[in-house]
Amino acid sequence: MSSQLRIGVIGYGYWGPNLVRNVNRLADAAAVSVCDYHESRREHVRTQYPGMAALHDWREVVTDPAVDAVIIATPVTTHFELARAALQEGKHVLVEKPMAASLAEAEELLELSSARGLTLMVGHTFLYQGAIRRIAKMASGGELGELLYLDSTRANLGILQDDINVIWDLAPHDFSIMDHVVGEMPLSVSATGATHTDRRLEEIAFVTLHYRDDLIGHVNVNWLSPVKIRKILFGGTRKMVVYDDTEPGEKVKVYDRGVERRSEQDQRHNELIQYRAGDVFVPALDMTEPLFAEVKDFADSIRERRKPLADAESGIRVVRLLELACRSLAQGGVPLEVKP
Repeated sequence: MSSQLRIGVIGYGYWGPNLVRNVNRLADAAAVSVCDYHESRREHVRTQYPGMAALHDWREVVTDPAVDAVIIATPVTTHFELARAALQEGKHVLVEKPMAASLAEAEELLELSSARGLTLMVGHTFLYQGAIRRIAKMASGGELGELLYLDSTRANLGILQDDINVIWDLAPHDFSIMDHVVGEMPLSVSATGATHTDRRLEEIAFVTLHYRDDLIGHVNVNWLSPVKIRKILFGGTRKMVVYDDTEPGEKVKVYDRGVERRSEQDQRHNELIQYRAGDVFVPALDMTEPLFAEVKDFADSIRERRKPLADAESGIRVVRLLELACRSLAQGGVPLEVKP
């Protein structure tokens, strides 16, 4: 590997331009080639980045000996084929979420990367956001007390995907956040949903995750909302947090509020419910662009030979939950056990 990490990007649609821009912000890495099927997008690359290779065939990227690592920002159904080919060619890989279209595919990619000593990372961008990192630190440090629930709503009008339903499209964000904050897998998953078009792909879904100690996670994903909502409530026994990603400034608000049960000494069979209403705190957050932090972690993990934050194991856990949620959805919402 040269002193500068040379990265090829496959896919220059919605997310690709942002990835290329942030890779080129790194001091010790650069995007050297971009691949996309659409000529208009390749022409945009040539205009924005003169001298950068704008390719039509992704195989030219993964077989190029001048490329050290590959970033894949293509539809989910192509992730496995492209990532496997890149790993087989000895390239480190960052693949957008979800990691693959099935658990079997995701596990095969992990095995391949491990056998070849290569970095395999998943684009769980929210794990690199200052707001989520602050909330995770509060949870792990005991500031919130015992977690009681996580309640997420991720809704917007579109964009309806042609190959996956709303769970596979939107829920990976919330599953990765909950996986990071809780630090363990749920015991069971159930899901219900509906489709209101002739596409036969659900546009609305509600997923429930049951953890040990009665911790419950709820995920509402919706392509048919008149307004954009990206909000998660974190309920703890000490404090509660409201995370609103649509807020430009105050994305995180910490509430010293809750419910307490206290037994009366002279009324042993009765319990008094007391409501705690304390201050509201808005913490300062790291405002580094999450995508820049993500690609920097990718480059640093390659050079330092360590696991990135959003490693392949986290990608597998998210795909496992996606599969179970969709299986439950197909069975009318039956809770399914998450096996170790």
